[in-house]
Amino acid sequence: MYRQLKQELIDYSKEIGIDKIGFAAADPFLELKQKLVQQQELGYASGFEEKDIEKRTNPALLMDSPRSIIAIALAYPSKLEGAPKGKKGERRGLFCRASWGEDYHLVLRRKLEQLEAFLKEKMPDVQMKSMVDTGELSDRAVAERAGIGWSAKNCAIITPEFGSYVYLGEMLTNIPFEPDTPMESQCGTCTKCIDACPTSALVQGGQLNSQRCIAYLTQTKDFLPEEFRKHLGNRLYGCDTCQTVCPANKGKHTLNHEEMIPALEEVKPLLEPLLSMSNKEFKERFGAMSGSWRGKKPIQRNAVIALAHFREPSSLPALAALLHNDPRPVLRGTAAYTIGQIGGIEAESQLFKALEREEDETVVDEIKKALGQIGSVL
Repeated sequence: MYRQLKQELIDYSKEIGIDKIGFAAADPFLELKQKLVQQQELGYASGFEEKDIEKRTNPALLMDSPRSIIAIALAYPSKLEGAPKGKKGERRGLFCRASWGEDYHLVLRRKLEQLEAFLKEKMPDVQMKSMVDTGELSDRAVAERAGIGWSAKNCAIITPEFGSYVYLGEMLTNIPFEPDTPMESQCGTCTKCIDACPTSALVQGGQLNSQRCIAYLTQTKDFLPEEFRKHLGNRLYGCDTCQTVCPANKGKHTLNHEEMIPALEEVKPLLEPLLSMSNKEFKERFGAMSGSWRGKKPIQRNAVIALAHFREPSSLPALAALLHNDPRPVLRGTAAYTIGQIGGIEAESQLFKALEREEDETVVDEIKKALGQIGSVL
């Protein structure tokens, strides 16, 4: 009976547009537990994860008598076709691929809800618990066990069909579905992702120091540590470097889901208008994207740093307005940094003017370092 139900569920998943589905046992993730303990001890965790390692690795703590886990994957686009190009005076930032289109949490939850309804109709007494990204379980560990793909050196799940450009979700059930076979790693001796990581966040194959990862750093709200600023480039949210250099991703570009197709002006927006955007404007324009979940402050801070990357003199008036008037020390101080990177007489004048009025010690320090960058004598 369960074998037939499994096949019916697989067939239904294809009908509703799920790109891959796999089945795993609901046993504790013992190997993952050891890794997570080590990550915590080394200070490599991001802090965004579920902090209780027992809940992350023992499905029995999340639902009564779980017997299996259903893993799903939806493939997302990797190419920005027809993207607007930045130019002098009109520089642009970039949201990572995992933030293109509608928030993937919502897309995957709808698919999981459809699977739940299907199972409920077949077995009215079925028990289920679904989760996407923000749940307790590790999406990648579940997907690996369920044979969705292999766990790669860049800490992503790589599928033969879609590369690592897939969103993952899972459902705990009390149905004893027969588990699928995990996939052997196909990374071999390749270390391109480790070699290309801008901040050396990939410590070794399969081990990430999240505290150094640009994808994590773009989501923080405080001052970005100075050692990482020049590595940010024009990134506003996330980082795709360890994916784009991966040979397994070469030629992988999927347009199976209309809701994942990016709105070009949203995923590659002009930088300068972001600096003066209100909360309402930010929510109206970016609120449907997963990259907006931390609010506008990190995006604005990253936009300011991106202007330092371009050393765009035409942005000085907008940066000076932030430096003199923004109520948030992080934005004032970061504006000072970028003004210092741009340099010139006008930049120096604005920094000295701000130094006379600024009371926040951290911002004062940023202004002084920016003046030092220009070569001013304090």
